[in-house]
Amino acid sequence: MSADLFLHEWDERYHALVAKNLIQHPLIPTLYDNPLLPFDYKNWVGNHIWLHKQPLPLWVMASSLSVFGINEIALRLPSIIMSSIGIVLTYKIGKYFFDKKVGFLSAFLFSINGLIIEMTGGRVATDHIDISFMFWILLSVFFTIKFINSKNILFTFLVGISIGAAILTKWLTSLIVLPIWILLVTDSKKFKLRTIISHFVLLLTVICAISLPWQLYIAHKFPLESAWESSFNYRHFTEVIEGRTGPFYYFLERIRINYGELIYLPLIWFLWKTLKSFKDRKRLALSIWFVVPLLVFSAAKTKMQGYLLFTAPTLFIMSSEFFYMLLNYSKGRKFKWLIKLVLVLIIVLPIRYGIERIKPFKSLDRNPQWVLDLKELNKENIEKGVLFNYGNPIEAMFYTDFVVYTQLPEKKIITDLIKQGYTIIVNDDNIPQQISQMDGVILRKLTPAND
Repeated sequence: MSADLFLHEWDERYHALVAKNLIQHPLIPTLYDNPLLPFDYKNWVGNHIWLHKQPLPLWVMASSLSVFGINEIALRLPSIIMSSIGIVLTYKIGKYFFDKKVGFLSAFLFSINGLIIEMTGGRVATDHIDISFMFWILLSVFFTIKFINSKNILFTFLVGISIGAAILTKWLTSLIVLPIWILLVTDSKKFKLRTIISHFVLLLTVICAISLPWQLYIAHKFPLESAWESSFNYRHFTEVIEGRTGPFYYFLERIRINYGELIYLPLIWFLWKTLKSFKDRKRLALSIWFVVPLLVFSAAKTKMQGYLLFTAPTLFIMSSEFFYMLLNYSKGRKFKWLIKLVLVLIIVLPIRYGIERIKPFKSLDRNPQWVLDLKELNKENIEKGVLFNYGNPIEAMFYTDFVVYTQLPEKKIITDLIKQGYTIIVNDDNIPQQISQMDGVILRKLTPAND
């Protein structure tokens, strides 16, 4: 899934370009690194300073690109690593909450989940950002468990660092770990109240130390862009952004598609068990991990399936516990065949969905001509190049060192850019004669991306 040798339309191409630009200036995230035409700082798909996402996953992608070169595999490598580690973390967490069998089956369901695999490959919206976010949430819960088992203050620091990293990935949703931490620590009965309070204060201090400096920095350095993006984030709750919406039950309906049609059985059973026994703080912690984000994002006007990806491990663990409960219940029961059918479907339906997502038997062009054209264009070693009249400027700026625009500017603008020492390349597609015959303009026939 990660072997497509081209950037995907939403949202991978934007993350890729910003990550590439961060290599040169890690503290200045840019989309158009050198904007030559006027731009609107409020337009996240065409502006200069790019604060549309928190910086950590972009820094990680930039590091990978810096080490392994500007290519698609290097871009996706961090997500491949984090989602792979996520399998192990899900096993460890499932084992702590219940037992080894539940942990193992939870890890299996994680490993074959089609949505996680697609996001790792950058094929669907929110891609590497949500994979990174899920990883840091899992890691913070894992370190919480390590703290409980060892009583070592080091793990309090590591929980705080992980939550801070999650905030630097996807902002304040990361704080869902705090009630989970409180419930698990108090459930262990290993700590006095004074110890719990002191560690919690330390935890908050570390979180602030990790996540606040960047927020203060961008507010000071890029006040217009920072204020706009902050308001833009909150507007997701009050209005529909870019047509991404759905009914209140949108996420409940999507889990049927993303995790198998029978997901409602373990979910309802698990929540019923939680309501029956509020004293079971582990079960309550797992329920909060899923239910609170579900309610918050269901109430928001803007909805996307990736918003709840970080709760996916809870559904894997719930499904696994339900599976073994049903397996034990089936012994000596009537209609044993029906119970076994349900058990099989709990496993088979997610596998089927994963295969549908991955499409292992479908022939795909993983190395399209339009990418090859851009890479060949970049080999011409043109300094200060500008490409006009190209339909996919973000991808083109990733694969080349040019400034790229979809439109053709006025003749005067092209003349001024040539005087400034820029080499002007124009994609040869319905070019007006007055532009095509200008001195200093180079025509190149580039394959459209949709071909």
